[in-house]
Amino acid sequence: MNSRSKPKQFLELHGKPIIIYTIEHFERHTEIDEVVVVCIEEWIPELKRSIEKHGIKKVNTIVSGGVTAFESIYKGLCTLKETCGNDEIVLIHDGVRPLITQELISSNIDCARKNTSAITVDYARETIISCTDEQQVVNVFPREQIKIAKAPQTFIFNNIYNAYKEAYANGEEYIDSCELMKSKGFELYTVLSSEYNIKITTPSDFYIFRAITDALENSQIFGLEP
Repeated sequence: MNSRSKPKQFLELHGKPIIIYTIEHFERHTEIDEVVVVCIEEWIPELKRSIEKHGIKKVNTIVSGGVTAFESIYKGLCTLKETCGNDEIVLIHDGVRPLITQELISSNIDCARKNTSAITVDYARETIISCTDEQQVVNVFPREQIKIAKAPQTFIFNNIYNAYKEAYANGEEYIDSCELMKSKGFELYTVLSSEYNIKITTPSDFYIFRAITDALENSQIFGLEP
């Protein structure tokens, strides 16, 4: 992102940090009881101020992050252990995915309630290949069989907590919860992502976020369907 002044989740659009846009979706959802935010330690005071400023009520705990995303998620789950029942549903989401929808959250919850898991996915819109270190193409995968894993990723608490606990104790590292749970032998089920569920990692992503947010706000102003 080339932003030296602040982490990307604290970049602001119309005076509101990206992380607050993200949290608000869970704040508004009637089936979400509690939100735990894992945050860079030195930015926790700033996050607390933003949460208070924007009237967020469901964030009961802010946890300092780990060295890796894997460790950060585990720290969040450890905090939830105090308040979350073993059979309750937990959604794991990226702070820089602020364009999810209420429908996507509901789809994750419904799928996990039925199947014990829900992995948000999107269609592969480009051809996926694998290469050698010498950049020689090894495989070209059929696009219709390929999906892109996104977030939220949703599980029964006891399943996801114990999987992370075991992996952390063994010094294992995984890209995301989907990879972890698959490696531990859990059956995983998918839900289709909402159209604009982008992860803001580059300047162009931020500009797309701004354009979509402005378009959605304008559609509401003029009484059009978002």
